[in-house]
Amino acid sequence: MKILIIQTAFLGDVVLSTSLIETLHHYHPESWMDVLVRKGNEPLFDHHPFIRRVWVWDKRQNKIKNLLKLIIQVRKEQYDEVFNIQRFFSSGLLTVLSGGKKTSGFSKNPLSWFFSEHYPHRIGDGTHEITRNAMLISRLVKENPLKPRLYPSEVDYDSVKNYIHKPYVCLAPASVWFTKQLPVPKWVELVALLKDKYSMALIGGKEDAELAETIIRQSGIRAVNLAGKLSLLQTAALMKGAVMNYVNDSAPLHIASSVNAPVTAFFLSTIPEFGFGPLSDNSRIVQADPVPGCRPCGFHGKQSCPEQHFNCAMHIRITTDLLPK
Repeated sequence: MKILIIQTAFLGDVVLSTSLIETLHHYHPESWMDVLVRKGNEPLFDHHPFIRRVWVWDKRQNKIKNLLKLIIQVRKEQYDEVFNIQRFFSSGLLTVLSGGKKTSGFSKNPLSWFFSEHYPHRIGDGTHEITRNAMLISRLVKENPLKPRLYPSEVDYDSVKNYIHKPYVCLAPASVWFTKQLPVPKWVELVALLKDKYSMALIGGKEDAELAETIIRQSGIRAVNLAGKLSLLQTAALMKGAVMNYVNDSAPLHIASSVNAPVTAFFLSTIPEFGFGPLSDNSRIVQADPVPGCRPCGFHGKQSCPEQHFNCAMHIRITTDLLPK
């Protein structure tokens, strides 16, 4: 059975989609699996033991031309099953024209009526994203989905050994969305709580390096700023070795889950009931206390607080309860 999994959304969504890979491999180990992702997310699957091929769609340059070229290439593979996790027209078009014998996706996709099967996608009822995604493969697997998983190599683990002394914590302070990002003063409070007992590494992409440096400078501590300096799998390896990882409702949260790393997740304008909470054995969620009545203000974060008070962040309490367990 040749299987293609399509997830062309952002980094965290792709990490969560690996739950399908784990589940399908566990119950159908004879299958061949390929994935299709947007350019930039393909390093997640370096030396992945269950993935044969990674298709990459460059959406930033010549988006339509690259999509059509990809469709032609995918059709040649003659997949038995095509599972489309993404809910936008472009991925729907790719699915419909994939040449797959059977195609599955969510009914929110505008081309879902042309799929062999389509399923509802409900947000806010507490169902985790990996359980929602597992509906797509319910014809093949009836059991509960397995957790998402990434596979850092020994080289990845070795490459991060000398960055920081144990015991250490990782802080991932950034988010694409302002209202999902714990403000700098709160991170500074957290650093003050941790600095006497733990070494600290700040992680993220290149675009997050300045934010990380601001937190280090305002905290007045010596910490390692690794934002933009690690690969995705190196980041996973570093998080795995931490006694705790402090993250927003963002991609690092799901990277922590994928290696079962301890994680403390700050949820500001969004809520865990949307289905993107942590899955690590040692995990906890921190929310505003008291909870403002305007929360949540949307499924995704926003570029500014609609109410202009940002109480979902200002009411986060930084206390000794947040120390690593």
